[in-house]
Amino acid sequence: MTPIVLPPPPRSPTPLHRHRLRGGAVLRHARERDATDPAAVPSAPAPAALTRSALLVLCACVLVAQAMVAAVNLLIPLLAASVLHPTPGQLVWAVDAYVIVFAALLIPAGALGDRYGRKGALLAGLALFAAGGAVSALAATPAVLIAGRGLCGAGAALIMPATMSVLIHLSPPERRGQALATWTLAAGLGGLAGNVGGGLAGEYLTWRALFWAVVPLGALLALAVARTVPRTPARSDASVDPFGALLLAGALLAVVYGIIEGPSYGWTSAAVLIAFATGAALLAAFTGHALRAAHPLLDPRIFTSPRLRAGALGIGAAFFGLFSLFFVNAQYLQYAKGFSPALTGLAIVPLTIGMAVVPKLGARLAERTGPRLPVGAGLGLIGAGLLMVSTVDAGTPYALYACYLLVLSVGTGLCAPSLTLTVVAELPAHQAGLGSGLNTAAREIGAALGVAVVGTVLAARFHGDPQDPAQIGAFTDAMGVALRTVAAVLLLAALAVVAGYRNGGATRRRAGRGRRDAASGVGGAC
Repeated sequence: MTPIVLPPPPRSPTPLHRHRLRGGAVLRHARERDATDPAAVPSAPAPAALTRSALLVLCACVLVAQAMVAAVNLLIPLLAASVLHPTPGQLVWAVDAYVIVFAALLIPAGALGDRYGRKGALLAGLALFAAGGAVSALAATPAVLIAGRGLCGAGAALIMPATMSVLIHLSPPERRGQALATWTLAAGLGGLAGNVGGGLAGEYLTWRALFWAVVPLGALLALAVARTVPRTPARSDASVDPFGALLLAGALLAVVYGIIEGPSYGWTSAAVLIAFATGAALLAAFTGHALRAAHPLLDPRIFTSPRLRAGALGIGAAFFGLFSLFFVNAQYLQYAKGFSPALTGLAIVPLTIGMAVVPKLGARLAERTGPRLPVGAGLGLIGAGLLMVSTVDAGTPYALYACYLLVLSVGTGLCAPSLTLTVVAELPAHQAGLGSGLNTAAREIGAALGVAVVGTVLAARFHGDPQDPAQIGAFTDAMGVALRTVAAVLLLAALAVVAGYRNGGATRRRAGRGRRDAASGVGGAC
């Protein structure tokens, strides 16, 4: 008899074989695994559909977490004159500790939510957020205040990725774009809410009152999450990679620290150069570790996708421009226009208009032409708005200033939803929390860079006291130069983003259906 030779069983990709896969192949392999590998599909029942109440609660969590980034900026005069008697350096750290910890932990926190449960991560983040507010409110020394701010930042790092990944898993494909656009709106409105809340607290309350308000707010949100947000299946196969998480968090911590401290110490100072060198070394170590690891926290090969690079760069560029405006807005309105802190917070409300209504136009443009046109036009309008604001002086009517803010608002509303969807669409579904962390990390790094660049140029051009009426003209001139510098950088980044969308056409077919709904529900959902 002729022996029957059976074919060998199919071999699963070895770590070495997976190492050789290029970026697009890695993403395709992950998606195919999600669809065909039983071990990759959780056995838990499908989660319930996203309800309007759950959407509103998740949006509220995002808004509060993002608001605390901006709120403390308007309390700096109160903190400086408080019984804590902080030094200038301690005052800077009281503001920046939140942002540094927030940015450094976003990606590892997103991976933790994917692995152990996103609702649990969200509840833990709200608990840390409230605890940080209580520590800050009770602070008797600057060091305790700084520690409380860092604790709030750690809570926010859990909140932001968990909310987005819950939305992704609870929304059917045809509604996912609309839900993500609402998340984007809530994140954008958080900066505005922080300005308004910080201004009101600065004029009518004390700085401790703002931090005390975080405690019941966090408790109420946790109760609302527990009652309205269903659990999504945890992924036991999702990678946490503690060593990789430590390397990446350390790299982001060092880089963001260098960006923030650059204007204060000087970009060529030893402290800043050491921070950047440390960040680069840790990032290189993380990359080498991730390329060798069987289950890395974040596979660096995903960045070979032109669209993923374009989406992350675009998100960073948009917030680079917005937060450079936030940095000078309060000073301009209070010192040049004589506005009170409360009125200063309210005066930036025109930025909400375009963010609420313009995404509908962006959806129609994306349906007809793809996302490249709304993204490019949106970033271009943000740059144009910054150039317009750069022309203001003490005599500029507020109505005209508000129109300039509206231009920035239209640009943000046009591009932000499509940029967020790009980053999410380029990662497999089981990495939703990781994708959200990457998306928000790009926002925070862009925001930190915007503040650093505008602050550096402003400090180099203006050496006086902006509270002196005789020096207001010099201050607004320096502010104009700073904003023109930011606008030039942003417009150059916009060209790179548009080029990335042109080179990444293969992704359009995957994300097209979700993008058509990206803005249709933004205006009224949150």
